[in-house]
Amino acid sequence: MNKPVEKTETDLLLEAVFRRYGYDFRSYARASIERRVRLFMATEGFATMPELTLRVPDDRELFSRLARSFSVPVTELFRDPQFYRAVRERVLPLLRTWPHFKIWHAGCATGEEVYSLAILLKEEGLYDRATIYATDFNDEALDLARAGVYEADNMKAATRNYQAAGGKASFSEYYHCRYGSAAMNPELKGRLVFTNHNLASDGVFGETHLVFCRNVLIYFNRALQNRALRLFSASLVNGGFLCLGAKEDLRFSEVNGLYEVADKKARIYKRNAAP
Repeated sequence: MNKPVEKTETDLLLEAVFRRYGYDFRSYARASIERRVRLFMATEGFATMPELTLRVPDDRELFSRLARSFSVPVTELFRDPQFYRAVRERVLPLLRTWPHFKIWHAGCATGEEVYSLAILLKEEGLYDRATIYATDFNDEALDLARAGVYEADNMKAATRNYQAAGGKASFSEYYHCRYGSAAMNPELKGRLVFTNHNLASDGVFGETHLVFCRNVLIYFNRALQNRALRLFSASLVNGGFLCLGAKEDLRFSEVNGLYEVADKKARIYKRNAAP
């Protein structure tokens, strides 16, 4: 039986990762990290935490697998359809007032929600005005996002989500299937820029008009949540929008006073004050 993961041992592992590779997981929610470490140890055959901590600094492939285990790519096309309906109705009309706008999709995982937003912009005639920066710290997930190829079996659920989100066309127009896979149409990729970014250590995307960071902050502790929210606030123009996940909000955060609620249920906030 594996030895239970102790907090001090977890601290040593995360410190070793940070010092050797520059990836900072020290402020991730501890319960989530420890759960993933336990699973990783069992999968990789490590009996003790010190054994893993000693191996990681000298084994980049092992580190890459460990870092991927900390990533949480739980996503789907048009996830939470009512959220996308709210974006279409409350956010896009105001984005229309800018001749060009920038969107930062932080924690984009494998890209399904990025393509969902691209489809909304296409249908509202706004796609060619946009530049969408889709970021994640997981390079493997980013490669999947760039490819935009998903399981064909997921398209039925995606179609239902799209229709519930107020889709204006046949969802099948946005992808083509072959050999059990569904590839998103290349016309959805022209304004997308996929790049590595770590919310724990990297900087801002200036002059941004819309920030998506949905269902990411729940995996951070309060200090890292505030760091990410400060990044978003420093990136957003006044009048820009911040979109969070269903279980996330700005109450009790350091930046709460900078926003007004645009849609409480959808967790959409409008930036309305200088820092």
